[in-house]
Amino acid sequence: MASVTLRERWAARRNAVIGNTSFQHWTARIPFMRSVARKRAAGMFDLIAGFAYSKILFAMVESGLIDHLTKGASELSEIARFAELEPFAAERLLRGAAALELVEEVAPGRWMLGEQGAALQSNAGAKAMIRHHRLLYRDLTEPLDLLRKNRSEPTELSQYWSYAGALHGHAERGDETAEYSELMATSQHFVAEQVLCAFSFSGVGSLLDVGGGHGAFLKAIGAAHPEPRLGLFDLPEVADAARDSLIQELGAERITAHGGNFFEDTIPTGYDLITLSRILHDHDDEPALKLLRNIRAALQPGKRLLIAEPMAGVRGAKGMGDAFFGLYLWAMGSGRPRSASEIRAMLSAAGFSSSRVISTPQPVVSGAIVATA
Repeated sequence: MASVTLRERWAARRNAVIGNTSFQHWTARIPFMRSVARKRAAGMFDLIAGFAYSKILFAMVESGLIDHLTKGASELSEIARFAELEPFAAERLLRGAAALELVEEVAPGRWMLGEQGAALQSNAGAKAMIRHHRLLYRDLTEPLDLLRKNRSEPTELSQYWSYAGALHGHAERGDETAEYSELMATSQHFVAEQVLCAFSFSGVGSLLDVGGGHGAFLKAIGAAHPEPRLGLFDLPEVADAARDSLIQELGAERITAHGGNFFEDTIPTGYDLITLSRILHDHDDEPALKLLRNIRAALQPGKRLLIAEPMAGVRGAKGMGDAFFGLYLWAMGSGRPRSASEIRAMLSAAGFSSSRVISTPQPVVSGAIVATA
């Protein structure tokens, strides 16, 4: 039987005190404790009601109201017509959105974007992800059923993210294919912003993006740094599709598109830096380690690998890494969020000589680790 640790004893004592109704009533009456009690109560209510907040956010984006109100203040009647809602229903949605600071009523019956809405309207990646969440909502209707299900069984997300469904699907899935392209392009741009702020590309003469998809990450890096020679490695049909747009934006003399399977095929050699942008967390431990070993074999001693993705256990971003991506990747049927220490241990097992975490401005968007071969 495991011995009881000091932390366990402290947590048990803390929980006994916080869970005591007499203590809760006492803190609510004491002036200097009241703010703490209110903050804890508000946090608990946010957990209880969070699903409703997400649905209001989804409705504001899906209806187009976030973009519509970007133009300025609008009357309730106009908003209702635009969203195809009855005025009383539109007002209910707006008042819910106002509670989340997405909109605000600037005069009776007249509405504008609020602070959160103003921040959201310019964030195409966030809006694409919010629209995409309708698939996750379906998978999470019964979360325990999802967690009990064999991960090989199909889900809304697993079918969406398969290459056959997302990139080369049937005609009736055209809307989802377009959504996939928008989602990847805009969200990869925000990951690239984090990398550009955190990592110095000085001395990097050549860069290969493994699993580079349509090339959105590579375009952002290439536009900011016009010197390096750039390569993209992905499935042959994906690499072929990315080549023309990369050449158009960055120039034929800089671009090489390599087709292959990054688990089974030899990864192209001769690059100073290889990047993995939101790839590793999509895969379970065994294939993820196999990928890292394959990359290590492609790097000469002293050359580097840069991993950029949301990570677990990050201070100030645990909700995104552990809660959101934890369930999202479970529903996807593959992968998991990993802590920086877990990734670094995998890098060591794959044969890298050293690794280090580099700080990003917004770890809720992406963390970053650099490993040296």
